[in-house]
Amino acid sequence: MRREKKGMARGLTLLTMRRNGEYRLGAKTDKGILDVKRAAELLKIYSPATLDDMLQREEGASVQAVVEAAMKSNAARRLFLKEENIDYGPVVTRPEKIVCVGLNYRRHAKEVGMPIPPQPVLFSKFNNALSEHNGQIRLPVAVAKKFDYEVELVIVMGKKAHDVSEKDALSCVAGYAVGNDFSARDLQLETGGQWLIGKTPDDFAPLGPYLVTADQIDPDNLRLECRVNGETRQSSNTNDLIYTCSQLISYTAARMPLKPGDIIFTGTPEGVILGKPNDQQVWLKAGDKIACSVEKLGELKFELV
Repeated sequence: MRREKKGMARGLTLLTMRRNGEYRLGAKTDKGILDVKRAAELLKIYSPATLDDMLQREEGASVQAVVEAAMKSNAARRLFLKEENIDYGPVVTRPEKIVCVGLNYRRHAKEVGMPIPPQPVLFSKFNNALSEHNGQIRLPVAVAKKFDYEVELVIVMGKKAHDVSEKDALSCVAGYAVGNDFSARDLQLETGGQWLIGKTPDDFAPLGPYLVTADQIDPDNLRLECRVNGETRQSSNTNDLIYTCSQLISYTAARMPLKPGDIIFTGTPEGVILGKPNDQQVWLKAGDKIACSVEKLGELKFELV
């Protein structure tokens, strides 16, 4: 098989799909969703089989070569799938690190009555929290009752970053995705401030549907929204971020090296349930349908059960 040089992909919209009991890399195109693994086999061009492999091996250029060749190939036409028939996986399924940022929108800090943090507030989730577009979150009602949404722009790293300057930080990004830092506020805040246990129950980090490569995105000027059962709850722009994506990467990488495939949830804007007066706090419940969108990155949907 022909093998491309290493490098990050450009101009692509990628996803993780479930086919034949495994995760596979898909590419969204004008012809449909390309099964990259099958296309690589047909065209005899090397490609990583999953999006995680692509990121962690820094082989985006190989994927780009397969997609470009498949778009020109009559033999590959049958490998383009209708998107409505796709079963999604989380965009990234096995990052080494899931870094999350708290209180990173000015108006959000104001609504919850907290001061602007003098440096980024970091916490983490674990891989068990990752879930997919069109998936479900099974609420842990035996231990929590106060469930809240948090739409977020998610950074997906494409190169190792350690002591990287703010100027160079975005060159380490493979792409961006829509995420939701789903939260159990009673576990987060009413158990001595243990943010971790309120943030990382199973499926509490929906991510998707796509990874849009970094060359197509200005992360500092993107509209983002969250809707609950069709009602808009959050509507803001990343220009309200306290710490920009480049600042977050530089700050974090100075303290822990970021590796390809690591992800950063960059914070949520105003409009969360926690920010409402106590008598107006109506927490999420089973049956609620959540839709999150970030400009140019698509819409992430999931249901609570």
